[in-house]
Amino acid sequence: MKKKLLTFLMALALLTGGGALVQAQTKGTHSFRLGDNQFWLDDKPFQIISGEIHPSRIPAEYWKQRIQMIKAMGCNTVACYIMWNYHESEPGVFDFQTGNKDLEKFIRTVQEEDMFLLFRPGPYVCGEWDFGGLPAYLLSTPDLKIRCMDPRYTAAVERYATAIAPIIKKYEVTNGGPIIMVQVENEYGSYGNDRTYMKWIHDLWRDKGIGVPFYTADGATPYMLEAGTLPGVAIGLDPAASKAEFDEVLKVHPDASVFCSELYPGWLTHWRENWQHPSIEKITTDVKWLLDNGKSFNYYVIHGGTNFGFWAGANSPQPSIYQPDVTSYDYDAPINEMGQTTPKYMALRELTQKYSKKKLAPIPAPIPVITFPATETQKYASIWDNLPTAKPIVQPLPMEMMNQYEGLILYRTKLIGHKSGTLRVDEVHDYATVFLNGRYIGSIDRTLGQHSIELPVSNVENPVLDILVESMGRINFAAQMIDRKGITDRVTLNGMTLMNWDAFNIPMSTEYVSKLKQTDTVRPGMFFKATIQLNKTGDCYIDMKDFTKGLVYVNGHNLGRFWNVGPQYRLYCPGVWLKEGKNEIIVFDMHQTEPGVLKGVETLE
Repeated sequence: MKKKLLTFLMALALLTGGGALVQAQTKGTHSFRLGDNQFWLDDKPFQIISGEIHPSRIPAEYWKQRIQMIKAMGCNTVACYIMWNYHESEPGVFDFQTGNKDLEKFIRTVQEEDMFLLFRPGPYVCGEWDFGGLPAYLLSTPDLKIRCMDPRYTAAVERYATAIAPIIKKYEVTNGGPIIMVQVENEYGSYGNDRTYMKWIHDLWRDKGIGVPFYTADGATPYMLEAGTLPGVAIGLDPAASKAEFDEVLKVHPDASVFCSELYPGWLTHWRENWQHPSIEKITTDVKWLLDNGKSFNYYVIHGGTNFGFWAGANSPQPSIYQPDVTSYDYDAPINEMGQTTPKYMALRELTQKYSKKKLAPIPAPIPVITFPATETQKYASIWDNLPTAKPIVQPLPMEMMNQYEGLILYRTKLIGHKSGTLRVDEVHDYATVFLNGRYIGSIDRTLGQHSIELPVSNVENPVLDILVESMGRINFAAQMIDRKGITDRVTLNGMTLMNWDAFNIPMSTEYVSKLKQTDTVRPGMFFKATIQLNKTGDCYIDMKDFTKGLVYVNGHNLGRFWNVGPQYRLYCPGVWLKEGKNEIIVFDMHQTEPGVLKGVETLE
């Protein structure tokens, strides 16, 4: 009876503005603790209303505007994944200072806007991000096991924790910063059952000096909660917006501080799917229940941003299925990819305002948007004339085994014995174009479950076979995460294993593209170039419907992948990457041999 009364009083305090929906002042030091199914800020009940964004998906120049948008929707907290692989490119090579990687700048920006911070450093995050945030260099070890007590994996995790922990500690709420909680791993109960590993990670963060409370995040199902939770740690539910889901936790952990750690206002999209558009009615109903019942929650995501470059991940619900994510991470979130309001945003802001004693913060001014007219590209260069030095190998090796982590890789061999027939490549990761004596034969597409192609008869004594493979994003969730790129198994022709190859590593980095040698070769695998003259800058989308499949670089910035299978035909170009005057756009296309037209438009769809 006493406990029920306490719970009622806490809920009453939250609903009457007792620190929950009022924007809290983050300046100065605070105490934050768990207890009695609740969170306590300075010994008062505190309802977390959080919106998640990812600094790696948003130009640093826009962080402030996006955080202001979150605040204006009625949130008092920001949540963020930190992608380990975004900050450690090679073992021991960390960057927490430059551009979008300036982690302290992001944290300070959150605090400047009087917001608290839920910090989600992984090491695994999922997030529809390449390899779920784990660094690809791990895959250069042939038999490595991840997310467990494999000593080679734990050594890498400890190196990462050692590098990032001082930043976390510096900005904890008890030290005058905005960080109130740190997440331990992510959704581990849906992956494995190594509780020794989970305890090890928790203790590792503590040993590195992290003093604020921790939380886990899992689905509200008994087996996930058993495998993924820890004693004395808050429990996040992905998702939860009903009494039954919260009660499921309390059956096992009756005193736990429980919240909805991922409430989904939108959803992710893969290539060849339709854009996901979950209803406004569903999310507003869920939020109303959470607010009515004084439950803390985090919108995943409130603003998605963009998978620039090669950072988009992939899913694989079963071994034979590969589903790469599109470049946009718009997610049908309340704040769209450009940082603009949507009807979903306005509905949630209006709803939250009803529960707040104070008027919500004003909506910040949107980022300017521009367009540019249809512009013809010109033939510029061929990838075949810009190959790096070959590496001889006996049989095809994955990229990672040759210290390459993104882009394309070319495998070349001379055909001896069989010279035509069924070419079988069981493990193309992920999209290959096949050439015989320089002539395009066809493609092998992992997303379609393709494994073979017919080679025609050639009149050349020892025909040259080229297989150009594009990496399209490592699997970021569940059992198939060991997802090396390139060709990961043998290649056969009519059952004969093809030996003695040359491999060409083509990372497609901005440095590589900037040094292209201009040539006149016309063959699939070409670069096209356009110059756009602008008298003012602003955000835009570049319409790629006139091209087939490839990458776009604007003034040296890799905007990400395009592909005419849809649903994404337009790539987001931040205005801060443009300049008044001449702007250089370079397009690489796996298939196209004739120039296409580019156009600057205002919307994703």
